[in-house]
Amino acid sequence: MEIKSFNCFSLSALKSKEDCVPQIFRNQGETERGWGYRKPNRKYREKEKKRKGNLRARDQDIEKASALFLKYLSWRRSFVPNGSISPSEIPDELSHNKLFMQGVDKTGRPIVVVFGARHKAAKLDDFKRFVVFCLDKICSGMPRGQEKFVSIADLQGWGYSNSDVRGYLAALHILQDCFPERLGKLFIVHAPYVFMTAWKMVYPFIDKKTKKKIIFLEKKKMKSALLDDIDESQLPDIYGGKMPLVPIQDC
Repeated sequence: MEIKSFNCFSLSALKSKEDCVPQIFRNQGETERGWGYRKPNRKYREKEKKRKGNLRARDQDIEKASALFLKYLSWRRSFVPNGSISPSEIPDELSHNKLFMQGVDKTGRPIVVVFGARHKAAKLDDFKRFVVFCLDKICSGMPRGQEKFVSIADLQGWGYSNSDVRGYLAALHILQDCFPERLGKLFIVHAPYVFMTAWKMVYPFIDKKTKKKIIFLEKKKMKSALLDDIDESQLPDIYGGKMPLVPIQDC
């Protein structure tokens, strides 16, 4: 396959993308060989990760993966017309300091910490832009060869004022359909009993693969369980490790 065939990945080529995307998935081996002749840059690596993620998310079904990728391209062009979300577009969401990224687990996956009690339901579109901003940051900060991240959702202090089912479902949709197979594992810690009401409303919308990646940790076993996956030097200091938290906007 010629290098120029990959122009269908650009947002400006959406009108003609339908003919070339399935072929790219079918020629996976040839595609990787062809790309090998060019020095891979970050943009290439992101496209490659997206292609592989789409295939895994649809159980290696080429047609389904192609459809998912086309849907992603269309969504990306309409929701992120400038190519990325600027911090100036989401000042209120960032001011809450509710998401951090620092360190890697034992397999090299970036560690993301989310504080659920710092989230307040606001304008849904602003929150969706915040989610895309964060996921773009996470993906662009992944070490070379890595395609997934690990997250710790800390619900200490979470109450009904933090409940935002619409926001949770929107974030879930973006994660599963627009950033498929990026989540490697999700640890949920300090979950209060009242959270289960919101959890029961969201749970049916989580796909089977994602459900297998979610682990609720009891407080007394939390540190030891986290240390099974994360070295102490990389574990956030608030959980007994040595890594200070870094706000996502500063990454």
